[in-house]
Amino acid sequence: MSNHSAPGFKRSLSLWQVVLFGLAFMAPATFYFTYGVAVSIAGGMISTAYAIAMVVMLFTAYSYGKLVKEFPIAGSAYSFTQKGMSPHLGFLVGWTIILDYLFSPMISSLLVGISLSAFFPSVPMAVWIILFISVIATVNILGIKIAANVNTLLVLLQVLFCAVFIIFSIIGLAKGLGTGTLVSITPIFDPSVKIGALIATVPILCFTFLGFDAVTTLSEETKNPRSTLPKAILLIPLIGGILYIASAYFAQLVYPDFSSIQDPESAYLQIFDYIGGNLLNSFFLAVGLTAAFASAVASCASSARILYAMGRERVLPNKVFGYLSPKFNTPVYNILVIAAIALSALFLDVVTATSLINYGALFAFTFVNLAVIVHFYIRKKQRSIKGTILYLLIPLIGAFFTAAFWLQLDIHSMILGSVWLLCGLVYLMYLTKMFRQAPPELHLEAAEQAG
Repeated sequence: MSNHSAPGFKRSLSLWQVVLFGLAFMAPATFYFTYGVAVSIAGGMISTAYAIAMVVMLFTAYSYGKLVKEFPIAGSAYSFTQKGMSPHLGFLVGWTIILDYLFSPMISSLLVGISLSAFFPSVPMAVWIILFISVIATVNILGIKIAANVNTLLVLLQVLFCAVFIIFSIIGLAKGLGTGTLVSITPIFDPSVKIGALIATVPILCFTFLGFDAVTTLSEETKNPRSTLPKAILLIPLIGGILYIASAYFAQLVYPDFSSIQDPESAYLQIFDYIGGNLLNSFFLAVGLTAAFASAVASCASSARILYAMGRERVLPNKVFGYLSPKFNTPVYNILVIAAIALSALFLDVVTATSLINYGALFAFTFVNLAVIVHFYIRKKQRSIKGTILYLLIPLIGAFFTAAFWLQLDIHSMILGSVWLLCGLVYLMYLTKMFRQAPPELHLEAAEQAG
């Protein structure tokens, strides 16, 4: 509806508050949910796969840092591509990254369903998924928001759990469980592992890094954003990556026979039971559920606001997507659309679900890297030796790897994602009268203040 004439944001966030915000979006506990599937596909060497994924994400984080320094407004891959390259490309990147927003609550629903059905096998997984989605939708319709300090607490709980898992693993290894040694090269290098299998795992692992880019939306609330945000954007995947690599290393040491895992999607429960029994399982269930709840509420709220922005700007039908409930002042129809999409968790598995999100993310990341080259190297002609390294080589490496991993996604997500992208292209042609007009701008920063 209307743009409030509210006062501007207060610049109150420090570096570590921004870092914790990004880690809250990343949800470090996601590592355990995806470990069984990833280690089964890779056939081992999962620590190395995480290290590769982290390095690739750091190249992209570098590009985000350069662009947020240049455009210190509430931004995203959409606005960086729009300003750095072209409004038409920016629209397509924005259209594609909507996949992330729309399917993130579904991922949380699926992971919660897997966890609870493994813990309470007598209750069908569908019951947990439908119940979880209903609660998330209700909370968002009522307009209840998760406070920043609660998100911080949940991040610290997840980091604490990673530490507890490593401690339990060390105690178990000392007692002779698993390999019975704290030092082994196998999780890092195993000649029996095929390089193709290792590389095929990396796009799945990229999903666990998503969130470092979310902090660009805080640029108008951060102290000294030109300095703070580039640091935060690099620190978030670095801290997350170190947590993942260490956890993966000890998981493989303490449970080296991953071929004996009964169900890869709930492998973490089998490993926790092996090294810590019900105590570790119960602790993770509590941490995982609260993290999934906070992540789903936040992603559902974000998704609804993105759709609301598109409805308000008449990019999507205004009567549905631009509607705010007069009673709750929330985009009710959008929340119900997202809840309906989240119900796809009833028939999708973790690999397909994460691949769908990775389609939008890796596509957008590729263009963010290319936007650095176009804006700095081509338009601003920063072509000295230093400029060539900073604004051509580094982002080119980032673009190459994100594009390569994007092409590695499974056939189902490539088909679904490409159909979505094609719909966006056709819709863009309609909106711009076959590219004769500029596309409508999505004022995402204004949408973040709505609802």
